[in-house]
Amino acid sequence: MILFMLNLCLAVGWGFLWSDFSLVNLAAGFVAGYLALLASRPLYGGGRYFGAVWRALALAGYFLFDLARSSIKVAWDVLTPRHLSRPGIVGVPLDARSDGEILMTANLISLTPGTLSLDVSADRRTLWVHAMFIDDPDMLRRDLKDGMERRVLEAMR
Repeated sequence: MILFMLNLCLAVGWGFLWSDFSLVNLAAGFVAGYLALLASRPLYGGGRYFGAVWRALALAGYFLFDLARSSIKVAWDVLTPRHLSRPGIVGVPLDARSDGEILMTANLISLTPGTLSLDVSADRRTLWVHAMFIDDPDMLRRDLKDGMERRVLEAMR
C-alpha cells in the first residue's frame, strides 16, 4: 500500500514537472514512477505491489475484452430479427469471501451487457445472476467463476 501511495505521489510530481495534469500525462507519470520504483527495488526489498499492478491490469484487460464481446453479442441479438436470447437466473457459487471481493465481482458482472447480479445469499456463498443467454447453466457458472471471479480474486489477494 505504501508503494502504491508513493507511486501516486510520483505521478502527481510528474504532473507538476510537466505542468500538465491530463489523464494521459498522469498515466505516463504513473508508469515512470512504477519503473523508478522497480529499478530501486533492491533498496527496500521485495513486495507484492509489482505483481499486484500486473494482476490489476490483467483484470482490466479481461473486463474490457468481455465488455466488447458481450456488447457485440447483445447488439447482434437486439438488431437481428431472430432473437437468440434465452434469459434466466443462475446461482454462482462464490470463492470470494470479503465484502470487497464480492462487491467487485458482482459489479463487474453487472457492468457486462447481458448479465446482472441480483443478490448474494445470506451465507455469502452464492451470487444470483440474471443472464440474457443461458444455453448451458453450468457453462455460464464456469465462465463467470473461471473468468471474472478468478481474476478479481487474483487482483485483490
